[in-house]
Amino acid sequence: MKRLTILLFLSSLFTMSAFADTPTKSAVHHSVLSAADGATAKQAGGTERSEIDSRKAAPKGGNRRGASTQASISKPNILYIMLDDLGKEWVGCYGAEDIKTPNIDALAAGGMIFNNAYSMPSCTPSRTTVLSGKYPWRTGWTSHWDVPRWGVAYFDWKKKENTTFATLMKANGYSTCAVGKWQINDFRVEPHVLEKHGFDDWALWTGCETGNDKVSKSRDYNPYINTPTEGSKTYKGKFLADVSTDYLINYMRQHKDEPMCLYYPMPLPHPPLVATPDEPNVKTRLDKHKAMVRYIDKCLGQIVQTLDELKIRNRTIIIFSTDNGTIPGITGTVNGLPVRGEKGQKTERGVCAPFIVNGPGLVPAGIKTDALTDFTDLLPTFVELAGGKLPEDLIIDGKSIAPLILGKQDDTPRQWIMSMGESSGQITKDGVRNKDAFGKRVIRDKQYKVWVTNKKKINRLHDLSADPVEQTNLLKSSEPAHQKALAKFQKIVDSLPDKDAHRFYEPRAANLWDRKN
Repeated sequence: MKRLTILLFLSSLFTMSAFADTPTKSAVHHSVLSAADGATAKQAGGTERSEIDSRKAAPKGGNRRGASTQASISKPNILYIMLDDLGKEWVGCYGAEDIKTPNIDALAAGGMIFNNAYSMPSCTPSRTTVLSGKYPWRTGWTSHWDVPRWGVAYFDWKKKENTTFATLMKANGYSTCAVGKWQINDFRVEPHVLEKHGFDDWALWTGCETGNDKVSKSRDYNPYINTPTEGSKTYKGKFLADVSTDYLINYMRQHKDEPMCLYYPMPLPHPPLVATPDEPNVKTRLDKHKAMVRYIDKCLGQIVQTLDELKIRNRTIIIFSTDNGTIPGITGTVNGLPVRGEKGQKTERGVCAPFIVNGPGLVPAGIKTDALTDFTDLLPTFVELAGGKLPEDLIIDGKSIAPLILGKQDDTPRQWIMSMGESSGQITKDGVRNKDAFGKRVIRDKQYKVWVTNKKKINRLHDLSADPVEQTNLLKSSEPAHQKALAKFQKIVDSLPDKDAHRFYEPRAANLWDRKN
């Protein structure tokens, strides 16, 4: 059977009008695809097809949607790349005007671009959601917790609740590798924790290890990286993105004839903002940010070029996204309007992430879709693409979007998506706990969005189609459509537990660097 390589490259998503400081109708569905193609045809489920691009990408035999091609493929390789702190306003195909991202834009032009994909608002809630297919309220990671820096809690591989997509893919015969940034375990305590989470190989920045700050703090130049063969060491004179990308490329070369599941949580463009090897003389914070985004685009180009060289591009799907929005203080431009970075916020700028899927001859080309998805959907999507089944006793929150990205359906099964995550957790006598028993969250469908308080009450309702920057609260509106939307979301809120779970981990002996109560 023919095999498929799936590269998933996650970033930040939503209709770009939701990111402009002043809402304008012209901002809706703005992208390179629409600009290049002119006319588009609206399809069921809120999906627009670019007639020009999809004709170009049609596989031989006349099925431009790629479904018949996929029917002959088993055990697809999967590479998932997730950026660190990048909103849509810095991706060309989402309308960014202050930067060029040709390699990312090429993925969009030849694939599928999502308008309504949710990440979590901050780092570790997003990472644990991706790995587990569960919402933070179910895993306990409703707040950020930097394990190498603060200790105590960790992503415990011994707990079934923390079962990762890598573990499931290995059970389906996959070779697995992770490069980039991890942050939810401490390699000093468990050097081979990645193996226990299902990865065969890895090259990961250790994170800033308290007590080892001088060595491990640097995340970009002279990075401190852990691998299974050499443990943790400094790569003097190297740039973290280069070490990560090269390690991944070498792994692909060695395992190109096996089904691979590859995870690349890229560390760029997270602060500290730095000049890159390609642009060593940039000075301002904004120029450093732009240089880091261009370096992301370069790394993606190197990966795609390697796929071509290995002759596996035609069995490769790439998905591109990010863990949350751009950091505050960095402002981009979309449709001539300023777009502020809102990492850590539950606004659309903070959690509606770029999400691009590409696979020549496999994924329909030139597609823009309003279909709903969030990070819980990745695990079940991977498993379905692999031809596997989820364990009956494994609880997850996500739904597979494989039929949509393979062109078999025009929508996902999602009727709503959710995002949640606060700042930092807290140390108590019982261990790491979240600030609130019920974490604040946002829930949306294709048109409406509600904000839910820590008292489990809806306090805001917005019509995103008319108010993408969420300025008008419709909670007290008497309009029947608004009341109907509110009733729908209230049922969802009522179905959630009154209290979120705590992080699942076995307490262990105290370390010197553990944060104290």
